[in-house]
Amino acid sequence: MKRDREFEEFVRRRRRALLTTATALTAGDAFLAEDLVQGTLVRLYLAWRRARSGNVDAYARRVLVNAFIDHRRRPFVRREQVVAAPPDAPAPGDGDLDHTRLLAALAALPPRMRAAVVLRHVDDLSVEDAAAALGCSTGTVKSQTARALAKLRDALGAPTEPFVTSVQGDRS
Repeated sequence: MKRDREFEEFVRRRRRALLTTATALTAGDAFLAEDLVQGTLVRLYLAWRRARSGNVDAYARRVLVNAFIDHRRRPFVRREQVVAAPPDAPAPGDGDLDHTRLLAALAALPPRMRAAVVLRHVDDLSVEDAAAALGCSTGTVKSQTARALAKLRDALGAPTEPFVTSVQGDRS
């Protein structure tokens, strides 16, 4: 089927980018990021006809952000207990400390604030595209991003903004 081929091509082309965004949104929780991406792809497949008639990437981002925010609202998330060091966490290696600190600082941000900074600085979206993905005004994106960056700078003791790019991984 043409629909299946088109969807498969989209997944091959964009899954990694969606996973990168989801990983940043979840502050490094690779398992939750994978779950969010899989749920996003299921929803996208079910709405493929509507999604492909417009900007499929923007549609997928919007579904992913909504899935992340909805996940944070679920009751089982509020019942989880946070521990200092999960037993299955990898041991930090050389160069992982900054990445680990960044993800911890991202985790401390409220979900919508985290989504704003991830969409603007990890996905490199314009203010308008981030606003569309979040379903809010451009002013809200600007203020949420500014507040998030200030909190990240305080948490990381960073005087400048380049630390945000370390979430992106190697794009060369």
